[in-house]
Amino acid sequence: MSASRRPVIVWLYVVAAMVLGMVLVGGLTRLTHSGLSMVQWRPVTGWLPPLNEAAWTAIFDAYRETPEFNKINHDMTMDGFQSIFWFEYLHRLLGRIVGLVFFIPMLYFIRFRLIKRAEISQFVMLLLLGGLQGFVGWWMVQSGLIDRPDVSHYRLATHLGLAAILFAALIWSAFGLSNPNPFRPTPFSRLPLVATCLTATTLVVGALVAGLNAGLVFNTFPLMDGQIVPSRLFQIPITNWLDNPMAVQFAHRLFAFFTLAILYYMGWRSRAESLSVRGRKLLVAALGIGTLQVTLGVVTLLTRVQMHVAVTHQFIAFILLAILVGLSHESTHGNESAS
Repeated sequence: MSASRRPVIVWLYVVAAMVLGMVLVGGLTRLTHSGLSMVQWRPVTGWLPPLNEAAWTAIFDAYRETPEFNKINHDMTMDGFQSIFWFEYLHRLLGRIVGLVFFIPMLYFIRFRLIKRAEISQFVMLLLLGGLQGFVGWWMVQSGLIDRPDVSHYRLATHLGLAAILFAALIWSAFGLSNPNPFRPTPFSRLPLVATCLTATTLVVGALVAGLNAGLVFNTFPLMDGQIVPSRLFQIPITNWLDNPMAVQFAHRLFAFFTLAILYYMGWRSRAESLSVRGRKLLVAALGIGTLQVTLGVVTLLTRVQMHVAVTHQFIAFILLAILVGLSHESTHGNESAS
């Protein structure tokens, strides 16, 4: 790795960390039921919070027209509104800051050729992906402003899934700059890729669980509804599975254990593989973090989604995703330091 590329790599990791921070604030926004407190999307001028009493009154009056206020929070005072407003405001503000932290250094790195001409399209795609994430976030909020006091769980899953794609793309790009060896897939390298896809899928199904409040039911483990595989599950039409709390919670459990099984199988297979030193470290980290993540998932369920446990569970999911993306890159791009 050229020393001149190190600032670009550090910048990518910083942006990825900021995306993760935004995801965590988004999780807090969801858990505190704050996501529908801002009923307008102003991408350019919306970075300023209300600065006087008249401004606060105007946005509170707008919130009072929403289904959430009329059906759930009809007795909310201005103080109560302000307590939920700041979570959503911070979430949106972080989105704007992330955009600036990506866009301005990108122009600098292109100007001074730290980003090569052939790589510009890759970084522009990352920028567009971030912009799309902002649009999808507003599309999600809109679903809770029409006739129901909650956002669509499909749109919530899309929003979180897109954040995971952006986060993974940033990590992959950083690894690509630090290890620019050509793509050399092996039979083993398929396993980290499969584990990465399973982790991302489990994360998206977890968003469906959150959107349906499915973590507040069947709070036992390993049994669910008194059985390992609930018999009532087979009474649900397959076309309704994604709308049913029992079905999505069971699917989340299933994907989590599939992912953990692949991780342990990967650890067993790696004994006969020639991995780089960094690759082996990432594999050990994946095994430890994967085990911790499943354990946290069980604790989240048993504690009926206590806020600090749920946010930690989401945080560790993204850490595991980052490790597996790095391991996928290491295992497909070879390294002269393999052992």
